[in-house]
Amino acid sequence: MKAAQTGGPDYDARVRRARHLASAHPFAGEVLTFYERLAAFQKDFYSQIRSSGGVLGIAGAEGQLRSELKLGDLLRQFPDFLALLVDAGPRPVADAARAFASQSPDQWTELLTDFWTFGGRTDSETEAANCGAEPLEEFVLRAFLQPYSEFLGARMSDTPLASSPRVCPRCGSAPLLGVLRPEGDGGKRRLLCSFCLQEWDFRRIFCAACGEEDEKKLPVYVAEQFPHVRVESCDTCKFYLRTIDLTKDGNAVPMVDDLAAIPLSLWAHEHGYTRIQPNLLGT
Repeated sequence: MKAAQTGGPDYDARVRRARHLASAHPFAGEVLTFYERLAAFQKDFYSQIRSSGGVLGIAGAEGQLRSELKLGDLLRQFPDFLALLVDAGPRPVADAARAFASQSPDQWTELLTDFWTFGGRTDSETEAANCGAEPLEEFVLRAFLQPYSEFLGARMSDTPLASSPRVCPRCGSAPLLGVLRPEGDGGKRRLLCSFCLQEWDFRRIFCAACGEEDEKKLPVYVAEQFPHVRVESCDTCKFYLRTIDLTKDGNAVPMVDDLAAIPLSLWAHEHGYTRIQPNLLGT
């Protein structure tokens, strides 16, 4: 079993899917319209990272994506990123961006470096180090660093996996989503990392939070509006994972369809389940 590489990101596909879903689901229109602007920035940022020789080889000899962060050229893009959030973001996001803009480059460096080191990881040591981060501050840092982490993750070689790890084998982060991809007559389950957006193989009947294997304790919910999106919950730990089923909708773009599926979050909250890792916009 290996960690699966998805290759470079198709930002144009993400933008097209966001526009389609905004039209199909007006209740998610504001979120998806903002995401379009964000994805356009990330596309340009990713292209700059890919063309810069200064970022090559950063992933580390042992395959640890977080082994080194060279902000350098990246940091010069941060003011433009904050300006985008002020211009296009919902009011709480815009306010968070203004707070960042009032800080010094040295403060930006410290915050970005800390998030790169600890953000999204689930072991007790890193949770303790990162527990003071506010959700909106996390959003700004994660959204800015994501093209960089995705670039590094896509360049790393396949990693042999002895089992079904519940955290990303490349960077140690919690999963954002499950993805069911067509294979043979059925679907193969993978997890999508919340930090570097790479996938790895994962067992079908297995809780991604606690490892529960009893199918009776792993209820699944599907909403009528989103028949290809599943809430895979666990009655043992009370966490849930949202899974995008590409065997039911091959046009879905997992991280974008996830943003639109707001009713599923409401259902999970009402039934006492907590998401393992919220998506970028908390929907």
